[in-house]
Amino acid sequence: MAPSSGSDALDRMVEKLAGTPDPKRRYEYVLWLAKKLKPLPVEQQTEAIKVQGCVSQVFVQGVLEQGVMHWQGNSDALITKGLLALLIQGLEGLTPEQVQAVDPSFIAATGLQASLTPSRANGFLNILRTMQAQAQHLANT
Repeated sequence: MAPSSGSDALDRMVEKLAGTPDPKRRYEYVLWLAKKLKPLPVEQQTEAIKVQGCVSQVFVQGVLEQGVMHWQGNSDALITKGLLALLIQGLEGLTPEQVQAVDPSFIAATGLQASLTPSRANGFLNILRTMQAQAQHLANT
């Protein structure tokens, strides 16, 4: 079993991915997550919430309501959108402090990086870092 990421929901998804020996099945799960992600309205996809360092166009926005984070996002690339959906589901409902404390080592535990291009794996980390930065900003305002 993988070490805890700090999020029960994220841990469950990591366990599911890590327990899937077939890289094609892991990809299918990520694509399934992408299809389930409610799209962020186009008018909300601004430079202010664009993830830097991604080859794809990725937008993610966190809001702090009653002490916990809620997320929306979108990407123009299906795999990246699935990775974004995994993070949105995994970080939904956490406090800003919990989001900031998520250890990125969970990414290796998913087994996905064997199937991801280096730029996409780096983008996955950049999405997480952007979400953590937004959580920190909201906690300090």
